[in-house]
Amino acid sequence: MRPLDEWRDAAQFMPFGDYHIAWWSSGDQRAEKPSLLLIHGFPTSSWDWTAVWPRLSERFHLVAADMLGFGLSDKPRGHRYSILEQADLQEAVLERLGVGETHLLVHDYGNTVAQELVARQQDKTLSFLIKSVTFLNGGLFPEQHRARLSQKLGLTPLGPLLGAIMTKDRLRVAFDEIFGPDTKASDGEINGHWRLISEHDGTKILHKLLRYIPERKANRSRWVGALKETSIPLRLIDGGADPVSGSHLYHYYIEQLPGADAVLFPDIGHYPQTEAPDETLSAFFEFHERLKTFAA
Repeated sequence: MRPLDEWRDAAQFMPFGDYHIAWWSSGDQRAEKPSLLLIHGFPTSSWDWTAVWPRLSERFHLVAADMLGFGLSDKPRGHRYSILEQADLQEAVLERLGVGETHLLVHDYGNTVAQELVARQQDKTLSFLIKSVTFLNGGLFPEQHRARLSQKLGLTPLGPLLGAIMTKDRLRVAFDEIFGPDTKASDGEINGHWRLISEHDGTKILHKLLRYIPERKANRSRWVGALKETSIPLRLIDGGADPVSGSHLYHYYIEQLPGADAVLFPDIGHYPQTEAPDETLSAFFEFHERLKTFAA
């Protein structure tokens, strides 16, 4: 992964309502490359994408933002965070850059944001055109999401304790549980993730960000319906060793979406883009080469 200080120095900032968000771009979107919007997961940030950023940028104009409450973006204490607002944020970033159409590569929490964007395209209310979506591990179906104990705690009245007890060592334990047996995060990665989670006293709002779990249940019809009804090309790349959204998600996805395009890496965990960047890129590029063939 790219050194965190370099990534921080490359950040640009823009207003979003009363707040400021950090965003990154790989260059001039007017170049003859298709755009690719990268949407990160919980509880990390767009830094997740740096393991695949250089090779992706050879073929795509890349755009990524730290969502509100994450990474280098503002983390207001009294805010009511929602997937709908995070989808608004993605629209605002692309509007600022003048991007009218884009592919999506999304992970974890970002999957749910992408489902809302797909639903908006179905409704003909989206401000840009989605050309394709590639999902990495995440809770596409709320009934298949296996929340960790800390996430369950965060949704109770004791939720504020989550930030109080969270430490870098506890983050290491949590990540070890969801990564593949032979692809654990390095100490450098854990240090970087912890710095970004802690930025702007971010540990104090971790429980507020977890509202996405009940949101998934409340909006299941809209967000799962978007998967089933859209004509947008979709691919799932799934790390099967992930206890949260691993092989059980892969098999359920195929069951729920007959003819679904899905790739399983049995020994990889929740973060395919950092655990197995080469394999993840190969699966992603193969999907996009096939899209070119169909379009020809």
